[in-house]
Amino acid sequence: MRHFILLIFSVLPMLASAVVFDEHDRRIPLGRAMAVLEDPTREARIEEVVALDAAGKFVPHDQDVLNAGYSRSAFWLRVDLDYRAGDRSRWWLELAYPPLDLLELYLPDGQGGYRLAERSGDTLPFSQRQIHQRNHLFELQMTPGQSQRLYLRLESEGSIQVPLTLWAPVAYLEEQSAHIYILAVIYGVLLVMLVYNLFIYLSVRDRSYLYYILYIGSFGLYQISVNGLGVQYFWPESPWWANASTPFLIGAAGLFGCQFARSFLHTREHSPWIDRALLALMALGVVTMVLSFTSSYALALRLATFLALWFILVIFVAGILAWHRGMRVARYFMIAWTTFLIGGQINTLMVLGYLPHMFLTMYAGQIGSAVEVALLSLALADRINMMKEERAQMLEETGRKLEELNRELAESNRLKDQFLANVTHELRTPMHGVIGSLDLMRTLDLGNELEQYQRIATSSARDMMRLVNDILALTELQAGKLRVRQEAFGLRAVFDELYMLYGPRAASRGLDFDLDFAVGLPAMLVGDAAKLKQSLGYLLDNAIKFTLHGGVTLAVSGRDTGDGFELRVEVIDTGIGFEAPSDDSLYQYFRQLDGSMTRQYGGLGIGLSLCRQLIELQGGGLSYHSEPGQGSRFQLLMPFQPA
Repeated sequence: MRHFILLIFSVLPMLASAVVFDEHDRRIPLGRAMAVLEDPTREARIEEVVALDAAGKFVPHDQDVLNAGYSRSAFWLRVDLDYRAGDRSRWWLELAYPPLDLLELYLPDGQGGYRLAERSGDTLPFSQRQIHQRNHLFELQMTPGQSQRLYLRLESEGSIQVPLTLWAPVAYLEEQSAHIYILAVIYGVLLVMLVYNLFIYLSVRDRSYLYYILYIGSFGLYQISVNGLGVQYFWPESPWWANASTPFLIGAAGLFGCQFARSFLHTREHSPWIDRALLALMALGVVTMVLSFTSSYALALRLATFLALWFILVIFVAGILAWHRGMRVARYFMIAWTTFLIGGQINTLMVLGYLPHMFLTMYAGQIGSAVEVALLSLALADRINMMKEERAQMLEETGRKLEELNRELAESNRLKDQFLANVTHELRTPMHGVIGSLDLMRTLDLGNELEQYQRIATSSARDMMRLVNDILALTELQAGKLRVRQEAFGLRAVFDELYMLYGPRAASRGLDFDLDFAVGLPAMLVGDAAKLKQSLGYLLDNAIKFTLHGGVTLAVSGRDTGDGFELRVEVIDTGIGFEAPSDDSLYQYFRQLDGSMTRQYGGLGIGLSLCRQLIELQGGGLSYHSEPGQGSRFQLLMPFQPA
């Protein structure tokens, strides 16, 4: 009697939570009827899971769809079914999320335990599925009047969505026909637009059409991969590609989509910062494509999801800016991408677990993309008409360009005049020092005064020589005759020479001069040491010239980049500083803080420009940060090869 009572109490909870159905039911959602157990280790066996279930570790699920987002855990689902009918019946258990990696169905073995009945997932060949459909289906044999408990284990490197449903087979096939019609319309639109734009590209040879064709192809194949149609029809026996294709095709769609937007909206000319953002996304797309083959599926897919979110947003911003500039084709572009943005964001948020899994969220991205493709095709056609109108306005544009050229010519002449005046003034000053000192030396005997005059003459001569060298370097750069030499040199020796040359100059002005040489730098490098010293000389000259109190620091560091060595040099001063211009005028020729003849700081105003050009000639880069009264910091990054 005691065993009978225990049996009753063990069966009653299962009967209370069991899904009761009969032969009249056609579709039974199981999201709120199942219990969930998360297995972070992914190593729990069915016997352990059954024991944990008996201990009450399973958590009842109160949502229509289990949405775990990106998770590295395995999940166990428990479902209790109670079939009330007169005959034995066949039912299909469906999990309608094709990208899942592995599913295992455990059924009672008739001896009080559970056995592995079926397996599915896109890491297994399609031929091993019990029912050959794009979604994961398992067949269940239900005995009338008998409750049955089943366990379903699933794991995936990607997003985990569990829309679990029990179907009557006939009802399932009828329902799937509607889904097939929707997918057929979506892919039909994509295919028609692809062929249409291909013919236009072959006619006009506009690269925008080529990029758009590649974008449509990549995005269409991505949708086929996500919907499970790729596994079912295109690569059924290639589980590896079934996983890798999703991030690879997202990366390809991002790459070609960004290039299409750059070409179509002319972002390089009108929106440089948007153009740089698109180039960065293109690079991210290439990285995603490479990682889909060389790294884990989880990492590649997360990077692809990040790329998709930023791709949609940046393209949307590019369209807004183009519309704001008055581009006529931007109207179609904005409407198209708005539709795609809404659909894509809904679908992405569903994958990330922020929106429920339902028909609208599952197909929102595909419906939006079909509308987007059609509207962008209209935008491309409208662009051809716009190009015809632009040809009619060519004469008017030519007139405006001539006026702009005249203004630029007048500005150029003004700068040349200022340059000649500066050269005359700057060369006469050291020459007067030389002539005056030499005249005085003839009237005096050799002594301390003579040495002083000689130092003045030497200093003046050096100043004049630096000016002449600057002009010579400017001439060679403009003529394209300056070449980079690749020779081995001692890194420490270069900076010791700079310290010996500029240390006394700083000391003569009452300034400290520090050389901060990092530990572990290579002793020898291959490059143009002379141009490196010349570039740093301009920066040190300015730092000492514009610093009245404090000092100048020359900081040297670097890092190994794998294929070479990147040298980092910073020239830091505590001088007067300056307000950074919004444009690139800091590096223009002959631009000075004070252009008058009575200015406090001398020079031709070409040092920074020459410095940057010499650095770029060697493949490096120059950046700066400065605030008025707070000093300046110039940073040089230069690639070298170790000797």
